[in-house]
Amino acid sequence: MNDSVDEVAEPGAAAAEAPAKPENLTDEAPAAGNADFSLDVVLDVPITLSAEIGRSKLSIRKLISLAQGSVVELDREVNEPLDLLVNGTLIARGEVVVVGDKFGIRLTEVVSPSERIKKLK
Repeated sequence: MNDSVDEVAEPGAAAAEAPAKPENLTDEAPAAGNADFSLDVVLDVPITLSAEIGRSKLSIRKLISLAQGSVVELDREVNEPLDLLVNGTLIARGEVVVVGDKFGIRLTEVVSPSERIKKLK
């Protein structure tokens, strides 16, 4: 006896086929470090990278009274590292450097992925 079941198509009905799956996609989730998995899909996704030297809370009254030459006190000390954020999430800390005629950041600490995940919860 045959345990498999053969599908019988109705006369005149076209056989339905599943849509073709792209070659790089499988039913299994890619393992970490799997060379077959390509990050090309996300490499061109735009992100916002920002450097934060400090924060301050102001009332609207103080905000609208700011003028050229006003000084806003921040919550950081002079020698504290600045924060490097990607889409508002802290990913590293560093110090300001001058590269030619532009500012840059020398990373002194990179936040581990597990620490970033903990902060999302």
